[in-house]
Formats: sequence, structure tokens, C-alpha cells
Amino acid sequence: MPVRITPSILNADFANLQAEIERIPSADLLHIDVMDNHFVPNLTIGLPVVESLLKVTDKPLDLHLMIEDPDRWAPAYAEAGASSVSFHVEAAKAPVRLARELRAQGARASLGLKPATPIEPYLDLLGEFDMVLIMTVEPGFGGQKFLDIMLPKIRRTREAIKTRGADLWIQVDGGVSESTIDQCIEAGADTFVAGSAVFSADDPDAMVRTLRDRAVNFGRCC
Repeated sequence: MPVRITPSILNADFANLQAEIERIPSADLLHIDVMDNHFVPNLTIGLPVVESLLKVTDKPLDLHLMIEDPDRWAPAYAEAGASSVSFHVEAAKAPVRLARELRAQGARASLGLKPATPIEPYLDLLGEFDMVLIMTVEPGFGGQKFLDIMLPKIRRTREAIKTRGADLWIQVDGGVSESTIDQCIEAGADTFVAGSAVFSADDPDAMVRTLRDRAVNFGRCC
């Protein structure tokens, strides 16, 4: 199972994001957290910053929209050139229609779930998506402790994908580190958001490689 490490720039130095991105050349994608201070109690960046980042990196951008009314705002991120756009089902009015619009714009469409949101009501919709993002912390802030009670939900999601013969990534976001990534891959995840673990390291790119190697080696042996 391929493994992808997607460092979150939420924990990077916002005064010089280009330089921070250049510190992690081994990243598979760059995870960009867009927060509106309504859906979550934090305010980060929006479309203008994303458009600027697209001009200074060839890395694919993995947008995580923690915003109200993604039906209205999400397509613009795909149109701008984001490789993947995640929106939260708790905020979307028409998730299937939105997923199809994102795909039509050339982006991967991803369904985001807060910790308290079960996967079961959305199993019949999986074919409309390219990824399921399972939050392993409450969305809104970086540096939170990994919620291991989310591991059963990751397992149920992986089993549902296998049963349907679908080809979806499972991304975990929140508290991913050297001490938690084994549990995530054992449960069935393959795409990992790591923020503070990467950008608090002395060598962020070495940490990206360490996380990937750990996940790959665990997957081989287990």
C-alpha cells in the first residue's frame, strides 16, 4: 500500500512560507489548512495565499477546508490548481454535487469527518470521492494529542473501501508522529498529515523521511 506524507504548513513559519516549503522537499503533498473562524474557532489563510503558494512550489497542494458553506467556496480552490480538496461533510449541503464539481475542475475530492462524525451514513457515497479524511483531533488547532479512539473508525472505513472494491486514500489528520503512525497504518490509513512533528524537528525533511520509512516498514512487516 503506497504511503504519503503530507506536512501541514499550519505549524510552519507564516512569515516565510516559501522558505518553509523548501525545507521539506521529500513531502508527497503540502497540506494547507483553510479555517474561517466559523466552522472552527481559528482563522488561517484563504484563496489568495493558496494562489501565491501555487506560484512558488511544484508540490501538489492538499487543501483542507475547515469552513462554512464549502459548496460555495471549495470549487475556487480546485480551479486555482489545488491537487486535492477536502471539505467537511458536516458543513456541506450537497456533498455529491460538490465532489463532482471538484473532480470536474481536475482536483481529487475528499470527504472530511470530525471525530464525532461516523463514516456509516456516507458509505454509499464513497464512489464519488478520492479520499476520506478522518480527523484524529478536534479540528481547529495544531499540536493536539492524537485521539486513539478514532482507530476503529479508520478500520471500518478501510473495510468498507475493500468491500466495495473502491480506490480511495484514507488520510489521518491530527497528532501524527513517530509514536502514532504505526497505529494509523495498522488500522488502514495510507496518507498522513503531520504538522508539529515535522516543523518542530531540527531537520523537518529528515522527519518526513522518517515517518514515511516507519510507515512503509510497518506495513511490510504487519
